[in-house]
Amino acid sequence: MAFEKVSYAGWEQCVRLNNQQIELVATQEVGPRIIRFGFRGGKNVFGEIAADLGKKGGEEWRLYGGHRLWHAPEAKPRTYYPDNQPVNVSGEENLLVLVQPEEKTTHLEKRIILEMDEEENHVKVTHQIFNRGLWEIEFAAWALSVMCPGGFAIVPQEPFASHQELLTPVRPVVLWGYTDMSDPRFRWGQKYVTLRQDPQIASPNKAGFGNTQGWAAYWTENFVFLKLFFYQQRVKYPDFGSTVEVFTNGDFLELETLSPLCRVFPGEAVEHVEHWFLFKVEEPFQDDDSFIDATLLPLVNRAWKKIKA
Repeated sequence: MAFEKVSYAGWEQCVRLNNQQIELVATQEVGPRIIRFGFRGGKNVFGEIAADLGKKGGEEWRLYGGHRLWHAPEAKPRTYYPDNQPVNVSGEENLLVLVQPEEKTTHLEKRIILEMDEEENHVKVTHQIFNRGLWEIEFAAWALSVMCPGGFAIVPQEPFASHQELLTPVRPVVLWGYTDMSDPRFRWGQKYVTLRQDPQIASPNKAGFGNTQGWAAYWTENFVFLKLFFYQQRVKYPDFGSTVEVFTNGDFLELETLSPLCRVFPGEAVEHVEHWFLFKVEEPFQDDDSFIDATLLPLVNRAWKKIKA
């Protein structure tokens, strides 16, 4: 296990956390932002926005790439507060804590806490947003991962039940004004919904899901990036009940999870935890339910077994 200061992608001050299998890089001059995640010396499964790399300061919001923390529901200018200033970085061995200074207009303070497994391909990612203002406010923590081009997002459906077995609905599917359900990048399967990132299709598209299964994945080349989270019952989620959202355009795809909406009093925080896993896979991706059942579902079950142990 190692924790070291490095330069990366034009930023002189970054922090690298790694074990024998995986590594991540967090920026210190902007953020909080995890700009790289992958196997040691291998492909970055996160997307990087070339025009933004190495930049810092200023009032313009930049995408940068990598993994970031937002507050939901989405609104301008509140959500788009620029994360262009230095963050406080602390930690040791397998623990890294990134703290953004209080946002001047929202009076929110973002923290990301990263705990890397000492040996295996697993990182626990705790997202916290503190209310540093004078009044209570309602919001959700929103964890967004910009993924590298050319892969497939995979979101599980609820278990199939026949009309005779179940008469009531089991999940919301949430659409935006620009959502195009006929878009060939989407596949609406019986067990899974997939969304393909296609550099040849520039138009944006997005969908949200009331996913109670607690996971979503991104398959790129011979790697699978897997997010696990714990669904909470009898609470209100943002965006008509979305726990997972997927967005894509011609440059990248975002794999997103959300916490419940919470009324947060001054000094208190919303917390949202993801568990990241990274797997190597032998076969190229096949976009059908039976292939996902045979190849991805065993990895999901292995990951759940790990975090519940």
